[in-house]
Amino acid sequence: MPTLKDIAELVGVSISTASRVVRNDTSRHINPETKAKVWEAVRQLDYTPNESARHLVNKQKAQRKPTKQIGCIIQTARLNDDHPYYSPIITSFTKKILESGYSLAFMHTSDELADDALLHRCIHEIQVDGVILVGEVGPAIVEYLQKAEELALIGICTNGTEITMVDYDRIHAAKSAVDHLIAQGHQSIGFVGGPGHTGELGSEERFQGFKFAMYDAGIPLNKDWIIDTRWEIDRSYERVMEQLKRTDIERPTAIFSASDQLAIPAMRAIIESNLSIPEDVAFISIDNIDFAQYTTPPLSSVHVPKVEIGMTAAATLLDMLKGEQPQLSKVLLPHKLIVRQSSTYQRN
Repeated sequence: MPTLKDIAELVGVSISTASRVVRNDTSRHINPETKAKVWEAVRQLDYTPNESARHLVNKQKAQRKPTKQIGCIIQTARLNDDHPYYSPIITSFTKKILESGYSLAFMHTSDELADDALLHRCIHEIQVDGVILVGEVGPAIVEYLQKAEELALIGICTNGTEITMVDYDRIHAAKSAVDHLIAQGHQSIGFVGGPGHTGELGSEERFQGFKFAMYDAGIPLNKDWIIDTRWEIDRSYERVMEQLKRTDIERPTAIFSASDQLAIPAMRAIIESNLSIPEDVAFISIDNIDFAQYTTPPLSSVHVPKVEIGMTAAATLLDMLKGEQPQLSKVLLPHKLIVRQSSTYQRN
């Protein structure tokens, strides 16, 4: 069995330092990098603090009973703070598991769980049966969770991870939106969006769908109007306004936005530049949040079944806990194009 001495030698610190990290002793300052290395060694060596605790852990592993508790890890707090896209997903997921006799043991952000001690406590002390990941929570957390025994994992918008995921086909949804603009006769189409799981725009599936539609139609990309907002609403308005003020580039006749939240400020920039929607610049987006139908003009958008995604994620996780659903599957729910006045002259 590994000991504190083994941990200390692997990391290159004193036994007392390794002990303080494992016990979460904050009486003395320890460099965060050192803490991270100690916790990595704990995971690598499968260390348990003392002999009696090791016997307890082994006994629990052999006799572990379901705790009927589920954990939730979200990318950032704003995803659950009345977020028009993610809040309905999280609410419907929580409702489904509560109705099934489970409880939500914790909800933490990926930033909070960068604290290895907190992550360790959430998974090994609370002993949840499963965890739902919402958004890009980071590879280190996913890898840690995958090493936990008998832990069911499911993700929503967790691209780049090898876990079961419930979502919609983002590439096809984006392509269907851009295909609609092309069918309206647009040959110059801009893009407003943000990066994917790698931190680069190229890894974002809605951007890939946009490019696929353009290439499929033989329409060249206008690099001046491919705008990476880093998913910041204010930046959407500012960057579109900046491009509209330039006299050395041609304005597109239409813009595809990767989300309604980015489309709405971009539309404001168009209006404030004394241009008309859709006569001068048409708009279409993805998500179909409730507010999309109340913009001026109403925003065309691809409807994403947010409530159904949350409920399906919960049902799939519950099936996994019963042994009825294999890990490493991807469940994609159908989307639907909703055409309104922002992208067509036709009045529906």
